[in-house]
Amino acid sequence: MKVLHVITGLDAGGAEQQLATLLRHTRHESDVVVLYNPGPVADQIREHGTSVRDLGMRKNTELRALAQLYRIVRDGRYDVVHAHLYRAQIYARPAARLARVPVVLTTEHSIGETHIERRKMSAGVQLLYLASELFSDATIAVSDVVRDRLVRWKVSAKKISVIPNGLEVDEFAYDPEAGRQVRDQFGIPTDAYVIGALGRLDSNKRVGMTMEAAAPLLGEQCRMLVIGRGDDLPHLEAKAKTLGVADWVIFGGYQADSRAMLSAFDLYVAASEQETFGLAVLEALASGLPVLYTTCPALDGIQTERARQVEGTVAALREAIQSETKAGPRPRQVPTEVFDLYGMQSVVSRIDELYEQILAVRPRRAERAMSRRPAEGPSLSVPLLDDSALEGVAIGGTEEGAA
Repeated sequence: MKVLHVITGLDAGGAEQQLATLLRHTRHESDVVVLYNPGPVADQIREHGTSVRDLGMRKNTELRALAQLYRIVRDGRYDVVHAHLYRAQIYARPAARLARVPVVLTTEHSIGETHIERRKMSAGVQLLYLASELFSDATIAVSDVVRDRLVRWKVSAKKISVIPNGLEVDEFAYDPEAGRQVRDQFGIPTDAYVIGALGRLDSNKRVGMTMEAAAPLLGEQCRMLVIGRGDDLPHLEAKAKTLGVADWVIFGGYQADSRAMLSAFDLYVAASEQETFGLAVLEALASGLPVLYTTCPALDGIQTERARQVEGTVAALREAIQSETKAGPRPRQVPTEVFDLYGMQSVVSRIDELYEQILAVRPRRAERAMSRRPAEGPSLSVPLLDDSALEGVAIGGTEEGAA
């Protein structure tokens, strides 16, 4: 099968990294379209041999992007269009259905209680999401929490499959030499205790709360290393000065080698207000780190001594961090009870099979897909709509129904 993945951006983030990893394991031929901001993850994807095309969107409402996507999908003769993240879903789902792609689906990574892809949950946002969802055959929810939120939004439960994010555990294995090099890079003593945070810096991650909780403990022998970039960085830098810990909190910016960064930490703290899965927590656990977290749906129902859930307050975090720092660095240990569930190859196989299952239960679409295949290769061949068909199109229904 030939699959086109459409994603909002490819800066460093959980959904973006998840797509990059999926592409390394899928058994289907794949291409990627990014709406804007290709970022470092696009480079990773290209390095592994998958094409990435950037539409260069500059604002949320660019109808030309719908026409561009339609032409890319039509001319690429794809069997599947798979959309990731809110803005990509809004544009890709109708474009794919207009181009009569046999299978259209979404992975929902980021629907929170009050925000989706850092957008506040307004009636307009929800209405637009549900309107475009009518063009989709299925939605992959990365956790039971996400599935339940989608159902509350009135997405049909019959269209939702829960397939968690996956992880290549070996990619995050502890590397003591890499960890020492990172400490040298940031001027951190070898024997100092390092409290770590890694990922996109936005207000939902509440890195400032972690900093405030850790402040009384920070000093020459206890540092905080924050790896990542984002809109919250200026606020965090100002907060470090206000708390009097600017000398002990290091903002390391974006770093491509997450394994090395995690190898430099002694404790990982994730104080997010909301999460749909909690991939960064799993990455820290794969490095063998002890973890303190406020919310992580991936760990719901899993008991592991390596991760402790903490109430999302400064006082509770401070008590938990103090307990860990007082005991000193723990030996690295990867919890098998967690990663028996989240191996990447198993997760990608389930996604590949879902594509095939959707096509198999829609014989008219399967016949259409086969009729479009040229004799010399597997890709689809016959353009089905003229560009003029986009003019005056009203979003509101699906060919052959949505279910």
